[in-house]
Amino acid sequence: MAERTYRIHVAAELSGVRVELIRAWERRYGVLSPRRTPSGYRVYTDRDVALLRRLKLLTEEGVSISEAATMLPQLLEELDAARSASPPPPEPSSTSLTAWRDEVLAAAAELDQRRVSAVLDEVLAALSPLKACEEVLMPLQCEVGERWHAGEFSVGQEHLVTQEVRARLISLLHVARDKGRRRVVLACFPDELHEIGLLGVALRMRHAGMSVTLLGQRTPTGEVGRVTRELKADLVGLSAVTDHGALDFEDTLSRIVAGVPKGTPVWVGGAAARLHHEMCERLGVDVFESGKDWPRLLGG
Repeated sequence: MAERTYRIHVAAELSGVRVELIRAWERRYGVLSPRRTPSGYRVYTDRDVALLRRLKLLTEEGVSISEAATMLPQLLEELDAARSASPPPPEPSSTSLTAWRDEVLAAAAELDQRRVSAVLDEVLAALSPLKACEEVLMPLQCEVGERWHAGEFSVGQEHLVTQEVRARLISLLHVARDKGRRRVVLACFPDELHEIGLLGVALRMRHAGMSVTLLGQRTPTGEVGRVTRELKADLVGLSAVTDHGALDFEDTLSRIVAGVPKGTPVWVGGAAARLHHEMCERLGVDVFESGKDWPRLLGG
């Protein structure tokens, strides 16, 4: 399993040390050397979080941080010994995955965002990025959407979960490798605000060794073609969730296809795309229907 990393605000919450204090300790005493993502963000490991907790405990006991910093070799040795002595945690079962999703749904029903956040952080700490995405985050988002459509969840409850899921997916994307021979451009339709599915696709593609340029929500039709041409992309992926009717869908997709270099494969996913499947085929666009399409999509 890949080592889990956390952005600084999550490390602060897990350790109980304020973000400003973490930065000050790093700058003045060199107590941590966090990794950097390709975008320049600090990311912290479980070992870093454990060290922050230990330093916090020492300072609360009256030890100055400057003195605690001189104890770093000993503290790290103790932490590493404790980690080595602990057996690796068992792989979460399907029951655990369901329990996590149920707990988030229960917390959302009570508008308890802090609890939703805590459960999702637990998921990301326990699972590999792809497993967390595909077996918890994406099924959870689908369930939330279905409850909203059925009138069981309010807009506020749906948004509460969506914001937390979106934040985790973006965090996972920040630390995912983004180098590969196949370059992909991913974008939503010009009037599309739903991008959770597209974020999940981006994560899966990066872990499959592709270089992904993510344009995200409400991308103008002409911009998809321009970026694709400039990057000489090998594939274009689109998200169309909200349906505004067949004429609008055909006009938008036709303009995107016309702007993409001839011969570049175009895929489109989402509820609207599945609704207009035959139209997509007529325009030479593949529709992403389900997970069964991954081998063909990733294999080129």
